[in-house]
Amino acid sequence: MSKEYFDVLIIGAGLSGIGTACHLKKEAAGKTFAILEGRTAIGGTWDLFRYPGIRSDSDMFTLGYEFKPWTQRKGIADGEDIRNYIREAAADYNIEPHIRYSHKVKSAAWSTKDAQWTVDVELSDTGETKQYVCSFFISCTGYYNYDQGFTPDFEGRDDYKGQVLHPQFWPENLDYQDKKVVVIGSGATAVTLVPAMTDKAQKVTMLQRSPSYVLSVPQEDIMVNGLRKILPESWVYRIIRGRNVSITLGIYKFCKAFPGAARNLLQGMIKRQLPADFDMSHFTPKYNPWDERLCAVPNGDMFKAIKKGKADVVTDHIDRFTEKGILLKSGKELEADIIVTATGLQVQMLGNMKLTMDGEPLSIADKMSFRGAMFEDVPNFSMVFGYTNASWTLKADLIASWVCGLMKHMDDKGLRQVTPRNYDNSMEKVSFIEMQSGYIERIRNTIPRQGTKKPWKLYQNYMLDMASLKLSSFEEETLEYSNPIQTSEPKMA
Repeated sequence: MSKEYFDVLIIGAGLSGIGTACHLKKEAAGKTFAILEGRTAIGGTWDLFRYPGIRSDSDMFTLGYEFKPWTQRKGIADGEDIRNYIREAAADYNIEPHIRYSHKVKSAAWSTKDAQWTVDVELSDTGETKQYVCSFFISCTGYYNYDQGFTPDFEGRDDYKGQVLHPQFWPENLDYQDKKVVVIGSGATAVTLVPAMTDKAQKVTMLQRSPSYVLSVPQEDIMVNGLRKILPESWVYRIIRGRNVSITLGIYKFCKAFPGAARNLLQGMIKRQLPADFDMSHFTPKYNPWDERLCAVPNGDMFKAIKKGKADVVTDHIDRFTEKGILLKSGKELEADIIVTATGLQVQMLGNMKLTMDGEPLSIADKMSFRGAMFEDVPNFSMVFGYTNASWTLKADLIASWVCGLMKHMDDKGLRQVTPRNYDNSMEKVSFIEMQSGYIERIRNTIPRQGTKKPWKLYQNYMLDMASLKLSSFEEETLEYSNPIQTSEPKMA
């Protein structure tokens, strides 16, 4: 089988993958690269999800790339607008010719002798297999399975006569006009779907086992529109981006330091937007703010739908599905023409590809993350993974830029292999993701680790990470450089 060589291979053409490719074009212009994308379009999450109301729960001044200002009026953007923004970035940097669509990466094998990764790919449209070879391998696959969402095994599901669907696989042109809809879930997807479907549905009910924290945010920013009248767009973008980073980080730190006060503040803000007699237990979580991600509600649209009587919230446990809907543990039956299981994602790391090193299986669940960008004892490999408490792209931009700098440093020194090494065997290893969300708890033992000391500790703090990744030396002792003992120059097949 012939093998095509690139200096860099990127897995995934979503927000992270396109951003990383743009950084390569800007900061490592001499590198050859390709993006291997399992689907047939750019956009990743923002191309896959098409349910009503799909939107970002982060503002686009921080979710947008650092190198491409967000110029639209709405700060909380719709899925289509985000998808178009990613496509525009790809067009700006001529990324499209580098993308290999329908290329599903199945496995990757590192050879120390050659200082190269060999990547096995299956073409999803033909079933054909291919191999690629690269010096540096970057995973931009996100953290969930595109092929299936998470849906519990509900008893009696086959008895139900209506339609059951998962938001990840929304049917095109679904008819929900004057229908009774039950959305199972309380996370970001549920609080997006519920108000969005009230445009046509007779009634939309959010059925939750337990509440989440919900925060109303403005969809448009008055300060942005004012600054745009007097300053260049790039200046406005940087000013608002810096302000929003500080606000988000401040809210997160306040919630962690003063959980009781944060709970009271959030509850008070919600209560003012709901009917006077509304049962606030439906928006009173048992956990502290930011133990799980806050759900953003642009312009309080969900609360407005509840006040109008078009939406309601039920907090209960499901006993079973019935012919007409859902029987609850309380004995109440919710009738529904359509049931939406907004019950979460099926988390997987690295797109579920299999890794080996010199013929031996490699599990990243056993490895600590180095500066959030690489893994201990794994050469020439990076995973772009964004924030869980702020906009994903803030961290993704930092990692992509740092990797470009690392590769330039290696070229300048004539080096072909770099491996993070941990020399502190007494350091405790803890979970890579600190949130307590159900979709994380289900796979806690399969995700990477982090340390309790730098450079192995993850801060979930943009300011600290910017200092860590932009100001750190590539000559630090934890980075081990080498060249193959038996050098073999990469060749095009």
